[in-house]
Amino acid sequence: MKQSKPDNQLVWQYAGLATQLLVGLGLMLWVGGRLDGYFGWESPYLVWILPLLLLLGVLIKVLRDTSKR
Repeated sequence: MKQSKPDNQLVWQYAGLATQLLVGLGLMLWVGGRLDGYFGWESPYLVWILPLLLLLGVLIKVLRDTSKR
């Protein structure tokens, strides 16, 4: 029989994931804003695209980590 992780360990695992997500979103917004300014685009394309790519990557990671094998 497979033993489950203690609840305390799962809390820290998801707290770390949430921290990575928030820091990553902030970083992607900042980088997107800088790159949009550098390229001189009038619409904030990269401010939208980079955080969406990060969210997609995090969602794929969560689905892989939580799926049954």
